[in-house]
Amino acid sequence: MSKILLLDTNFSSAPIFQCLSQLGHEVYVVGDNPDDYLARVSGSYCRVNYSDYDALSRFVDVGCYDYILPGCNDLSYKMCARLGLSSVDGLAATETINNKRSFRAFAREINVPSPQAYFEGQIPTGKQLIVKPVDAFSGRGVAVVNSGSCSDLQRAISRACAVSAAGECVIEDYIEGQLYSHSCFIDDGNVVLDFFVEEHGTANPFVVDTSRVTWDMELKIVSQFRECIQKIARELNLVDGLVHTQFVVRDGEFWLIEITRRCPGDLYSQLIELSTGFDYAYCYARYFLKDRLGLPCAVDKKNWILRHTMSLSSTGDLGFFSFHFPLKIERFVPLKSAGSQVKESPYGRMAILFVRADDAFELDEIFQRTLRRELYSVGV
Repeated sequence: MSKILLLDTNFSSAPIFQCLSQLGHEVYVVGDNPDDYLARVSGSYCRVNYSDYDALSRFVDVGCYDYILPGCNDLSYKMCARLGLSSVDGLAATETINNKRSFRAFAREINVPSPQAYFEGQIPTGKQLIVKPVDAFSGRGVAVVNSGSCSDLQRAISRACAVSAAGECVIEDYIEGQLYSHSCFIDDGNVVLDFFVEEHGTANPFVVDTSRVTWDMELKIVSQFRECIQKIARELNLVDGLVHTQFVVRDGEFWLIEITRRCPGDLYSQLIELSTGFDYAYCYARYFLKDRLGLPCAVDKKNWILRHTMSLSSTGDLGFFSFHFPLKIERFVPLKSAGSQVKESPYGRMAILFVRADDAFELDEIFQRTLRRELYSVGV
């Protein structure tokens, strides 16, 4: 079997590590935090700060790995691109996708619907705007402001730039509507299998913490969205594999918000697998191994699953969870121990919860309770 390096030690990459190990591969993991999940449990952890390209390059040269895989963060994918791996996109395409300002310009150029972006000093009045770091994640440094308030806008810009590694932000129209994600696998620029997921933020409006697979997306949107992804894939000459996108739907129209090529975090792979029976983590990994096994045209299993990241809207202490509604808990993944201080979302998480329902009606009831933050409380 092969010697494989996985660039990520976060718990969300555990399904990728596990599937590769079960296939008999020798899997090593690297990262700079020895307290991360895979650093502690994999038995093959090497402490390397892979944001340091020179250090990573030296480590890779010595290790003689057959394959190198990105995990569940944009940096890991970018570093794979910098290493020049044929299994990932080139640096130019990676930058276009991962930099929010670059992606807005690209989407406008190829006529793919996305929010209108503005340069500072050219912003029209009477607009509700959202200001984001160009390269941050999980809602960090994001703020919604009115274009008529110069002081609020400047504060939002300063805050976003402070969070950005590049020290830059994007200012764009704030599109109100329902947030979804779309995960698909492409071969030769064609979408061959995809999933739509409804997403919400309850502790922080800019951080997804509650989601479920949606089975009834409007067919017109499904068709048009697939066409957009295929257009992006062909224009950027994307390599085969996962394309994961967030988008907003309102009144039968949609706008692309973010796009990435790496596996999404917070065990998104497990939401898809539990809901559909499809082994998302293995499918993600196999493209980097040049495994050309065919994908199913569709999935025929439909399970009613809620995924919820248990987090707080303000910093507090974790003692226990008190559930206020009978639940069929499919999986409970603790991220903090009793007695820990938990920072507010997006800087802290307590656990990932997967709940199973018997039918769509029961799932919707649980889902609505979760959105109202009535499903449980946290005691000390």
